[in-house]
Amino acid sequence: MVLPAVVVTERLRLPLWTADDVAALRAGVRRPGWHADFPRRDDLDAVTLWRDGDPWGPRSIVRGSTVLGSIGFFGPAEEAADGVEEAEVGYGLVAEARGWGFATEALLGLLAGTDAAGVRVRASVRPDNTASIRVLATCRFTELRGADEEGQLVMARPVRDGA
Repeated sequence: MVLPAVVVTERLRLPLWTADDVAALRAGVRRPGWHADFPRRDDLDAVTLWRDGDPWGPRSIVRGSTVLGSIGFFGPAEEAADGVEEAEVGYGLVAEARGWGFATEALLGLLAGTDAAGVRVRASVRPDNTASIRVLATCRFTELRGADEEGQLVMARPVRDGA
């Protein structure tokens, strides 16, 4: 397994969603510790990617005891056309948690594991989402691949040398 069940950064915990988390999300039941604006629409969309115990699946972004958003991969890494293992990541925070560096910190926390495994990571972002583009740039997503079928920019982060 590339990633542990709970990734810990300086200020955050990124636990994989459990069956109880997913059941609550699907049923629209609020859980203790969820920010008042969680889940967002994207968090509910991530439920479709959940597989019990899959380290590549959705995770909560937790500061202290409050869930502020989610982060995770759209499935396990797969071999790209150039032979490099690659996975796509997605993330998001409630509005109140934006601008504090939490998205960058959470993403870097996951990238430590993908770097160690030699997995390249890509992300898709709306061209007008300057905050997310800034997060990706800070996290060294330097390869711009153009737009996908939905008009989103596709950016990739090369595998770190020596990983």
